Amino acid sequence: MTTTQDFAAYIAGLPRVLAGAAALFRDAGGRVLLVEPNYRDGWALPGGTIESDDGETPRQGARRETLEEIGLDRALGRLLAVDWAHGAGRPPLVAYLYDGGVLTEDELKAIRLQEEELLSWRLVDREDLTAHLPGALGRRVLAALDVLADGSGTAELENGHRVA
Repeated sequence: MTTTQDFAAYIAGLPRVLAGAAALFRDAGGRVLLVEPNYRDGWALPGGTIESDDGETPRQGARRETLEEIGLDRALGRLLAVDWAHGAGRPPLVAYLYDGGVLTEDELKAIRLQEEELLSWRLVDREDLTAHLPGALGRRVLAALDVLADGSGTAELENGHRVA
């Protein structure tokens, strides 16, 4: 017979995986909305860590982070990509990327950055994305844009590379 204590010890010994979720917003010209964090170099999408201890789902996390980071509360569209990203020095990350849709001029003007985490935002053309988003994140965003363009299902990725 397994006790609650045995089960808790078993759970505590399992490997840890980080989970994050983000939204892919575009303007009418197809440019992608990027944000510049103040806590690391480079650019990112609006999004962040899923608060799983609170029972938050990936979709809820992406929407919450969007509201916190840029001040927009929008229902998110379909799941565009799921990426298993791993690298030296950190646990693996499962990253969910949702369609945030096309922002109107009024919505773009209404963006209010979370000053505790973000320095700025900008709209970036597809051909310039990998200069702003190197590595797996850049590949993830390009795969999501491809899914949007061709109407296919969700992209399954490993380190930003399509596997299915």
